[in-house]
Amino acid sequence: GASMERPARQQPQPPREQREGQQRAARVGGACTSGAVRFRTVHHSTVADVLRARHGWVETESELEWDLFWADTTWCHDNLDRVRLGEHQRVNHFRNHYELTRKDLLVKNLKRTKKALAKEGQHEEASRYDFFPETYVLPADYNLFVEEFRRTGGVWIMKPVGKAQGKGIFLMEKLSQISEWKQSNRLKPRPDGAATETYVVQRYLETPLLIGGKKFDLRIYVLVLSFAPLRVYLYRSGFARFSGTRFSMHTRDIANVNMHLTNVAIQKAAPEYDRRSGMKWDMRSLRLHLQAKRGAGAVDRMHDDVQLLIVRSLLSVANTMVQDKHCFELYGYDIILDDALKPLLLEVNASPALSSDTDADYALKTGMLHDVLDILDMDGLVRRRGGSRGGGRGG
Repeated sequence: GASMERPARQQPQPPREQREGQQRAARVGGACTSGAVRFRTVHHSTVADVLRARHGWVETESELEWDLFWADTTWCHDNLDRVRLGEHQRVNHFRNHYELTRKDLLVKNLKRTKKALAKEGQHEEASRYDFFPETYVLPADYNLFVEEFRRTGGVWIMKPVGKAQGKGIFLMEKLSQISEWKQSNRLKPRPDGAATETYVVQRYLETPLLIGGKKFDLRIYVLVLSFAPLRVYLYRSGFARFSGTRFSMHTRDIANVNMHLTNVAIQKAAPEYDRRSGMKWDMRSLRLHLQAKRGAGAVDRMHDDVQLLIVRSLLSVANTMVQDKHCFELYGYDIILDDALKPLLLEVNASPALSSDTDADYALKTGMLHDVLDILDMDGLVRRRGGSRGGGRGG
């Protein structure tokens, strides 16, 4: 599709030896003579609409007789190691995508890459890995964090690793809040009897770029077909999500989560939420606004920096990802700009919300999903298999 573009190519390192143990894997994907693409999905949102609208595609409920399965991450975790997929079969998650999409692992991989580059003497490239806020993983880095906090102070944001949609997030600016958090977090019994919940704590960006006095972040969709070599497409029509409240770093406002988080789920609950526009701008409106304010050169540079940020973050996990030609993944990148137009990576989502609450949103997401499916070229895969579908050796 014309609206997917590939960022400047960079050669990633080859991955370490892929895991063996495919022999015991089950065989999947029986023969089928018709040329139709068979799809299966667990979703009832825009994804299902788009799959059903594809010309000549047929939906199946079959456990294994499908060409494309738009699954949830749970299915992939439970099944990708056990089944052996046919040559033509594709599924929409990499089995260990969490290296990129879990907040603590993402940070670990970025820090590790930065360190490795410095060690190899590539100081220039190492210095470019400065596109994420200073971050500590708690409780593991608790002492390091307290030391840094005593040294520099400032406002920090706490996020539980396992929760999406802005749940459990809070800001703090006093050491007492940290020790209170530690006490209450340690004392809360976990239903599964697991250890204390993991959080990341990040230095909060106190000088975000504001538009009309409001904070916003960018949601950019990124399609990865392969990590080794890295094959990636960026969807041009991302969008900016605004907070409903004017931004302030005043102490009494620190507790106002609506002001500080642009998360749609949180903003919807806020009294000022505008259902019609959904507090979003498309990327084109944002670019035009910023060009008028900052000039085209600065905006182009910002656009390039965003692309490089995405490529570098993917390179940082390329060696860790289990490469599998049957997998592709659509990631939702959340990026914030500071007032010098420098992008910072907030997080990467493996299951970006593809449901839509406005017409514009629906149009954007259906257009994007059709592009994703065009790039995958399932029809071509199935044609090449011809009647001997499922006969190829997968794995």
